[in-house]
Amino acid sequence: MVDAHAAIEGFLAAREIEYEKTERGYAVVLPGTHKLKTVCNLIPGAHALRVEAFVIRQPDENREEVWAYLLRKNAGMYGVSFAIDAAGDVYLTGRMPLGVLDEDELDRLLGAVLTYADENFDPLLELGFASAIRREWAWRVSRGESLANLAAFEHLVAEPGAAEGQVGDSGASITRQ
Repeated sequence: MVDAHAAIEGFLAAREIEYEKTERGYAVVLPGTHKLKTVCNLIPGAHALRVEAFVIRQPDENREEVWAYLLRKNAGMYGVSFAIDAAGDVYLTGRMPLGVLDEDELDRLLGAVLTYADENFDPLLELGFASAIRREWAWRVSRGESLANLAAFEHLVAEPGAAEGQVGDSGASITRQ
């Protein structure tokens, strides 16, 4: 039988991955590009390793489109799938039998969590929070604040009338710091 705790701790230490031991298992910090940090909980049980990672909070709008997007993505995913909790928050969840738990499988599993959370973060925000992004953009422009972490959503305000402080037809943006 695999000692799940030893396997996980050895894997994380060897790769110098940031983590914290918790009451239930391990909270592993996965650094991303779009979603800057995904915390993935690894929870060893008697027969399986449970994986849970928060992706986004409950969408403000277009919930059905968000759910349809998640279901389409689930069809081709490895080791985890998108799920929602009772509040509508979006997670990646999965289970792996302890019998297959080794460094290669942990690497694939955490790589999958990081990839799915990071690559789908911007599309999920765009679907579920476009209005809030436009309001935030306009507020930042009005105050001369940086738009750096909203750059991926510039196209949402590039449409005529989308938001105050929008990008004009010339393609030149206003007030970037």
